Amino acid sequence: MTQITNILEFNKQFVEKKEYEAYLTSRFPDKKMLIITCMDTRLVELLPKAMNFKNGDVKIIKNAGAIISQPFGSVMRSVMVALYELDADEVIVVGHYECGMASLNADKMINSIKERGVSEQVLSTLENSGIKLTKWLRGFDNVEEGVIQTVELIKRHPLLPPNVPVHGMIIDPATGALELVSDGYVENKATL
Repeated sequence: MTQITNILEFNKQFVEKKEYEAYLTSRFPDKKMLIITCMDTRLVELLPKAMNFKNGDVKIIKNAGAIISQPFGSVMRSVMVALYELDADEVIVVGHYECGMASLNADKMINSIKERGVSEQVLSTLENSGIKLTKWLRGFDNVEEGVIQTVELIKRHPLLPPNVPVHGMIIDPATGALELVSDGYVENKATL
């Protein structure tokens, strides 16, 4: 049996038993918050529990390292959709300790790409087209620096509504303990 077969069999029972009813909510976040966090498997259930969020409370965007690297890329577009179309009025960037993006080695990953069958010709074409894979595949030196850089990118975005608090936190992926590294309320008061 494949993973997909298992998923589909489980899903059929889930729907037939109406287990989805426990998760019914609207598309608007009840707590009017957007969380940007890492896709780390340890955070799937831990982060919402540690932050006291349940289904329907917040919008969550997950990617590698909770990093926004392009101010006009798809992650930032999702931030804007949450703020302008889905009633979010606050943003929290949540990084975590022991993040794989802190130790990401672009050269090692490029070697893995080659080993998994992507040809030198494809890599060369990308490089010659101006895509610098070693820059694109780079992580960050430490998690706090990564969180603060993403918070600052959001705060400086020309389309960010005025006075939207943008916070930065770090979560311990073992215990769920949170550390505030950037308080958007304090920073908003300072600019008034």
